[in-house]
Amino acid sequence: MTRQVLADPFGIPHASVGDAVPPRARGTKLGINVVQQIVNDIVRGVLNPGSTLPPEADLCDQFGVSRTVIRESVKVVQEKGLVRIEHGRGTQVTDPRQWNLLDDVVLTAIIAHDANLSFLDELVATRTALEADMAAAAATSYTGEDRLRISASLELMRSKIDNVAEFAAADAHFHDMVMAASRNRLGRAIVNSIHDKARGSMRYHGEYNEAVMRQTLDEHQAIHDAILTKDPVGAAAAMRAHITGSWSRRRPPVDSEASASARRQSR
Repeated sequence: MTRQVLADPFGIPHASVGDAVPPRARGTKLGINVVQQIVNDIVRGVLNPGSTLPPEADLCDQFGVSRTVIRESVKVVQEKGLVRIEHGRGTQVTDPRQWNLLDDVVLTAIIAHDANLSFLDELVATRTALEADMAAAAATSYTGEDRLRISASLELMRSKIDNVAEFAAADAHFHDMVMAASRNRLGRAIVNSIHDKARGSMRYHGEYNEAVMRQTLDEHQAIHDAILTKDPVGAAAAMRAHITGSWSRRRPPVDSEASASARRQSR
């Protein structure tokens, strides 16, 4: 009997009807959990720079996984810059200056354990510099389609003033449309990467209310107007004022003891 072979709309054949679909490897999920935990332990100071990771056997017991999973997980952590595998000397935790801060797992962990908010301050400063520059570029290079998209994204924000979650999403979309109009692909990718991770932290995005949203809308209007009147200096200034002002308004107070502890760990 001829077996029926299924194909998707692009003509790529799938498994035949009746064929068993192999189960997804369980080790992959286990490895992800191990990587995340090791990264978190390093970032929050449980494992300090210069220290050595526990032996493989101890890590197997700790995580309840095989030596293969541990070895592959440690290799992934090494690729992120947090450890260095040295034969005969074990696996050593590296200096934070060697960490890949744009890696999703590392960035998420650093933000989660940023006790004194110093990293979020740096993130905002980096975002401000990049977005101000891109706003200026957008003011000199936007197309007719860019103009429509930027204006439409502002109107979307205005229409969502009564819905906090949708307003926040529209806010992020406005910024993305400005960055797209700048034609700075790398800057846009960096900002979207760091901003997406930061927005997952309550300490970063704070709480919205009607007064905050209306002020935010006014600030976006100023950015919009400067860009569409081809004023690069004004566009950069409006973007800078918005991002730094917004962060200063929502930046939470920092516990002095936690801040001192975080500074000691970062040395």
